[in-house]
Amino acid sequence: MIRAAILTVAALALTSCATMPGIQPPALDVLARDYLALQLAIGEKDPGYVDAYYGPEELATRAAAQDDETTLPMLQARVTALDATLGLIETQPGTLEAERVRYLRAMLASAKVRLRMLRGEEIPFQDEAEGLFGVRPELIDLTTLDPVLDRIEELVPGDLSDGPLNERLNAYQDRFIIPNDRLRAVIDAAVDECRKRTLPHIPLPEGESFDLSLVTDKPWGGFNYYQGDYHSVIEINTDLPTRLDRAVDVGCHEAYPGHHVYSTLIERDRVNELGQIEFTLLPLYSPRAIISEGSAEYGVKLAFPGTSQLEYERDVLAPLAGIDASNIEQYYELREALEGLSGAYYTIAAAYLDETMTREEVIEASMRYRLMSRERAEQSLRFMDTYRSYVINYGLGSEIVGAAVEARDADMATRWQRFIGILSNPTLPEDLM
Repeated sequence: MIRAAILTVAALALTSCATMPGIQPPALDVLARDYLALQLAIGEKDPGYVDAYYGPEELATRAAAQDDETTLPMLQARVTALDATLGLIETQPGTLEAERVRYLRAMLASAKVRLRMLRGEEIPFQDEAEGLFGVRPELIDLTTLDPVLDRIEELVPGDLSDGPLNERLNAYQDRFIIPNDRLRAVIDAAVDECRKRTLPHIPLPEGESFDLSLVTDKPWGGFNYYQGDYHSVIEINTDLPTRLDRAVDVGCHEAYPGHHVYSTLIERDRVNELGQIEFTLLPLYSPRAIISEGSAEYGVKLAFPGTSQLEYERDVLAPLAGIDASNIEQYYELREALEGLSGAYYTIAAAYLDETMTREEVIEASMRYRLMSRERAEQSLRFMDTYRSYVINYGLGSEIVGAAVEARDADMATRWQRFIGILSNPTLPEDLM
């Protein structure tokens, strides 16, 4: 406890000294290491907070060793002190130094909110999302989605006598489930195709690689654990039956041109090229999540523009999976129509996390307005329980990234170049909005 208290007092003293005439704040590289040490210390209190770390091992070792002596108030004081010190650094607009200061302070602003939550403060859903991720989600009246449901009703085989709309929809979609004994082969083929479609547009370092495994009993659908040295460990959750289109979706999202490419470009261009050590750590709860998840979601549209995903699944993946894809066009028409229900996710999540809906009411609302089966609605609820307002980063992130990439009706070559710029720079949501 004494050692941790000394660290907190030293951080506060550093801020005080930096405000005295003639005293200069520490070098930015020193503050970047302090930032890593602080984020790793928060990660010791909040499992999962550090999404990826491949920086100096001694910082992680020290954070773990000091965990028992560190309290949440101490961490809050250290965040405040470091942020204040960074605020005293004089930089020229448009310089790398200004860029680094801005990035570090944005990450610390999110850390302040996360620490408030860890200390038990209840923050309304929209305020929490904005504080952590830098974007305020819009909440809609669920009844405004009724016309979308009517449109979907016209597309789904059967009628009311065959059961509720969500049950008929899921029964139809389940015709495209990949058999378990063919799942690995289908996913491997999809990831390989995602890579082939990405590399002509985004040259990657020699030796970049990933390991992929299928897992169960997770609150998420897929996860990329970036290891550094241009290597990822990717896990795909198979708790629920995997439909045909998910193979390409997860291949692009987790690997190419999604999370694996994003982290690889950051390591190459920011860490190795410029020595910006702060990028060796990715906080899960930060504005980078909107960029990371949004680019991973949008990346499918870049790698498979137009109808090419449908065509690839019909011609390659469906035969590999042993699936009859003769009516896959109808499947995709429904998939497109279902995008009109995306706004329901945030409203339902807000109601659940702000406790204006019970657990059962959330499941019922997800079945009605997201047209999920009960099984998939319960899995979605498990994700909300674990990650709370993180749910906004997928759909909202994809909208933000997509709008920036496609602005002024850009052609495909321009879209890829803009996408690379977003990934390889310390882009924040406000830069794209």
